[in-house]
Amino acid sequence: MVLGLQAMPAAGQSEGADASAEQVLTWTAGDDITRYTSAPQTAVAGPATIVFENSEATGNTTGMPHTLTFVTSDPEYNSDVQLNILASPFDAQGGRHTAEVTLSPGRYLYHCTIPGHGEMKGVLVVTEGGGTDTTAPETTAEVAGTQNSEGAYVGSASVTIGATDTGGSGVERIEYAIGDTGAWQPYTTPVVVDRAGTHTIRYRAFDRAGNAAPEKSVTFTVVPPPSDDTVPPETSATVSGERNADGAYVGMATVTVSASDTGSGVGTVEYAIGDGAWQPYTAPVMVHQAGGHTVRYRATDKAGNAAADKSVTFTVVAAPPQDTTAPVTGATVEGTRNSDGAYVGSARVIVSATDEGGSGLDRIEYSLDGGPYLAYGGPVVVDRAGAHTVAYRASDKAGNTSAPRTVSFTVVAGGGVPAPPCPEYDERLTVIVGTVDSGVPNRVTNNRCRIGELIEDEKEWTSQALFLKHVKTVLDALLKEGVVDQREYNRIQRAARQSGIGKPGQTDGYRKIFDGSAESLARWEQVGGGSFALNPDGSITSGTSRAGMGMLWFPERAYGDFSLRLQWRDDAPGSGNANSGVFVRFPWVHDHPEESRPEWVAIKYGHEVQVFDSPSGDMYKTGSVYGFDRVGLAGAGVTEKGTWNDYEIRVVGQHYSVYRNGVLINEFDNAGGQEFSPPRADDPGTDGRRYASGYIGLQVHGTTDVVSYRDIRIREL
Repeated sequence: MVLGLQAMPAAGQSEGADASAEQVLTWTAGDDITRYTSAPQTAVAGPATIVFENSEATGNTTGMPHTLTFVTSDPEYNSDVQLNILASPFDAQGGRHTAEVTLSPGRYLYHCTIPGHGEMKGVLVVTEGGGTDTTAPETTAEVAGTQNSEGAYVGSASVTIGATDTGGSGVERIEYAIGDTGAWQPYTTPVVVDRAGTHTIRYRAFDRAGNAAPEKSVTFTVVPPPSDDTVPPETSATVSGERNADGAYVGMATVTVSASDTGSGVGTVEYAIGDGAWQPYTAPVMVHQAGGHTVRYRATDKAGNAAADKSVTFTVVAAPPQDTTAPVTGATVEGTRNSDGAYVGSARVIVSATDEGGSGLDRIEYSLDGGPYLAYGGPVVVDRAGAHTVAYRASDKAGNTSAPRTVSFTVVAGGGVPAPPCPEYDERLTVIVGTVDSGVPNRVTNNRCRIGELIEDEKEWTSQALFLKHVKTVLDALLKEGVVDQREYNRIQRAARQSGIGKPGQTDGYRKIFDGSAESLARWEQVGGGSFALNPDGSITSGTSRAGMGMLWFPERAYGDFSLRLQWRDDAPGSGNANSGVFVRFPWVHDHPEESRPEWVAIKYGHEVQVFDSPSGDMYKTGSVYGFDRVGLAGAGVTEKGTWNDYEIRVVGQHYSVYRNGVLINEFDNAGGQEFSPPRADDPGTDGRRYASGYIGLQVHGTTDVVSYRDIRIREL
């Protein structure tokens, strides 16, 4: 797929532009998501052929798509070339795409727009046609201020730096650094120095052709202005860190120095370690080396009054060896077995773990038949007929987690037992009606269905009275069989009334998987970076407390054919736009055999239905199936920022329908290959093949792409 290849002609085309008509600029990409495999650094103004290849020949062995996008929204870079190419080894061009553009003198910023590929970027420097600028800029510096009779600057000095370029490409930037070891910084306004003492300002400049002017410097002295202040600053220091029983600091000690002056104000604060040289104090001093240490410190105010030297003494000892060894786990299965080795009636799985790394065992977890990992508190009893697999793992107090191991077995009820006749599938630990948790254990009944599977709360009921009558019939039978007692009967019946199922306009056959409560949000799990915060109005907002890209997902159930409904709102700050998406049909994200980062399981093996109303940036707008089916801004049905939008994602087989505020804005048939059901570990996730069922998730991009969600509900079709 090639997007946005119409390039605007460059204004003021130089006479030498025809000489560049033959130039071909080639970018390549492979498996790496931190950089392009190769990219040009310079070009000549005028026509050019852009080549972007992301194929097996350029090192792509996973099928991961990449883009080559020219940024047009940054005023520091040229914006006259609109280029956005998506390339994949499995596309119609085999991953190799070309575009004809016209380049202007200056700089072009390019990057990959796929989430998580933020480090794939660079700058293309374009010089005037007809020649190459090889002449570096000329630089000057002037120091200004009030000087005393000795030539020192009183109170402060202002350094103005200038640069001119006669080579033709023009000055790109000026940089300066304070002192012999200071870091280079962009120069934008005169540099004001008001600290007493002798100072050196280094400076340099670069033109747009990449020529660098030789480094120069200017040295001057600043003295404090006349003052009646004769009192030196007050100084103190504290030492902090983890200490052992002898009072020594384990691994590291941090020395924090403070100074105050009520007269002219603190001018400089300095420190020295042992007999070492004095250094400017700008941040707490961290001492890692084992042994006894003395840190000296002093301060001078702006009137030149110097405080007496002081010191703190302490000892640092080496930290004990870090525990990097994961616990060792094992499991046994107990029960009565028939001649085929199957367990009759039930099986008991006993998990054990020991930690030899020294930090001690923290927890043991297990997962039954691919479900979520739960805390292991005793033998896991499995009494439902069929084949089962229990995965287990353990973690120590140092954070080491053992690799998951599994044990598989079969349970029968005295012979070949057919599947239980359950109207629904509900493996949750307690009986939850709609979104109301009764707290009653979701145990297996006499017909081998769990209680929650007999209460058909996902069926579309025409009235609540009819639903409550159905629940009473189920509970009457369970009470008679002894599966529930009267107290549990009442609790489930009360949950059914509170659920609102069957009331007009409330559930419409949909199950709420997020209803705005803290209890409901606790059923979801955040993986990767970022976060969602719960708001007082029952909505959740992304990017409020933690930076990075990640996903909030619902691990309680995988869905096949479904209708997912929710509301979302663009809450991005300033003039920006929210960037998020709804992930569907991805496999269990933890311990995936092909992906170590849980948030990437959804990206690589599921589908993302985009939420993005920006007129610039990513070409995939709201309603797009990201990377597979693009909707432009005109088709997205844009609403004003801060407005709630109704969103419905309907998936039947491999046909996707996306509705925004009741309007169908996209239909997509995932016909690129077969469906995988049950999920296959070797699915590359990039050639059109996708699972026939999976989980639901919400994407968080970061602290600027802020989006809110509420009222999330789903109905299986």
